[in-house]
Amino acid sequence: MEGSNPMPNQMSRRDFLKAAGISAAALALAGVVSDGDYAAAEPQRKPNIVLIVADDLGYGELSIQGSKDIPTPHIDSIAKNGVRVTNGYVSCPVCSPTRAGLMTGRYQQRFGYELNPGMPGQAVKEFGLPLNEKMLPERLKLLGYKTGMFGKWHLGYEPQFQPPRRGFDEFYGFLGGAHSYQSVGAGTQNPIQRNDKPVESVDYTTDAFAREAASFIERYEDQPFFVYLPFNAVHTPLQATQKYLDRFKSITDNKRRTFAAMLTAMDDGVGVVLSKLRELKLEEDTMIFFISDNGGPTASTTSCNGPLRGFKGNVLEGGIRVPFLVQWPGVVPPGHKSQALFGSIDIMPTLCALAGLDVPSTCAGQDFSPLLTGGTGPDPEAQFIMHIAKENASGGNKHPAPLFRGVRTRTHTFAVKPDGEGFLFDNRRDPFQLNNLYADPGAAALRTRLEALTRRFLETARDPFDMPA
Repeated sequence: MEGSNPMPNQMSRRDFLKAAGISAAALALAGVVSDGDYAAAEPQRKPNIVLIVADDLGYGELSIQGSKDIPTPHIDSIAKNGVRVTNGYVSCPVCSPTRAGLMTGRYQQRFGYELNPGMPGQAVKEFGLPLNEKMLPERLKLLGYKTGMFGKWHLGYEPQFQPPRRGFDEFYGFLGGAHSYQSVGAGTQNPIQRNDKPVESVDYTTDAFAREAASFIERYEDQPFFVYLPFNAVHTPLQATQKYLDRFKSITDNKRRTFAAMLTAMDDGVGVVLSKLRELKLEEDTMIFFISDNGGPTASTTSCNGPLRGFKGNVLEGGIRVPFLVQWPGVVPPGHKSQALFGSIDIMPTLCALAGLDVPSTCAGQDFSPLLTGGTGPDPEAQFIMHIAKENASGGNKHPAPLFRGVRTRTHTFAVKPDGEGFLFDNRRDPFQLNNLYADPGAAALRTRLEALTRRFLETARDPFDMPA
């Protein structure tokens, strides 16, 4: 594991919230503090939030993560100006379930959301994030946030599941799991659309999504905003414009060259958003998260997971451990690494806390806001249940067969495939999962305990944080 530098300016949770500029009225309303705690406080602006999600970006593809052939200066700057979480994980190694967990702060298995749905026209009609699951933008709107989404949705196709009816004031993007980068998809069941209406043209989706996000920020600079920017880059199909391809003439493999062009386009897109925040002098008012939705599918795109074992679609490190960067100048100390076990399901409760809302009791995720400033974080024994279901022909979520099941604790990873092949790794001594201890007689007791923990999660309605490790 990578070492971590100590963070300066250690804060208590109360000091952190005070520094975050959350008003006394919002805190009292949320039940975070009593009226008397901030009797003299002046109401201040709530933090803006920008949540950027890359698609199928491997752990090792950013310069700051060790990549040598594709510069990513704009994305890297988020880590240099904030915190790089080296143990950042998603709740599923494929796209749609991860997004469901991200938007709810819950394990998506709890509401039957365990696999990708298939393209529009293939998925069962009922597919979508259940309407009784309240999403992050819906919660933020209660506090007066303007909410905009620009990019890939993948959480339901029917009108009731679409972004304009799930808390987003503005939506520009597409509903499916993949899309052409250079065509609007006119006449298909998956067009690029603005709110409910298909758009007429697009130059390159990565560029367009970044421009739309920057425009939204400029239009709502005077009030708190939430920007959700889920790029479809670097997901297939591999498509790039000539201006980006020309930056990588030295790469002779066409697949890798196109992937490099797509990644640098996304990096430029992140730069467009960061530049707009600087132009409007909003950097210190804005918290930025950058993650990928899962690991890279190396064989199909060349997206590299660095030294990690596994890839998109399995629950070894390469499938679920992702780039995880956080920036908030003046609050989050710059240039530091954290080894905290931080999951994508923790982002929603963390952002709720930063905005002045109580963390919803339904969340399995935890509020990590104090830890990001160098203070005391949540339970260091936090663990993530890992479960991916096998996609069926209908693309629905009706009792799918498990493809992988397991648990990732701070110290160990345990996983089992349907054919009985098992994996057990000591993450402290073997961070790259080279030495499988599953059949080791000396690990029998540990294996039994982790297997029981996993089964109990899958068979009960309780979250793993309620279970003894």
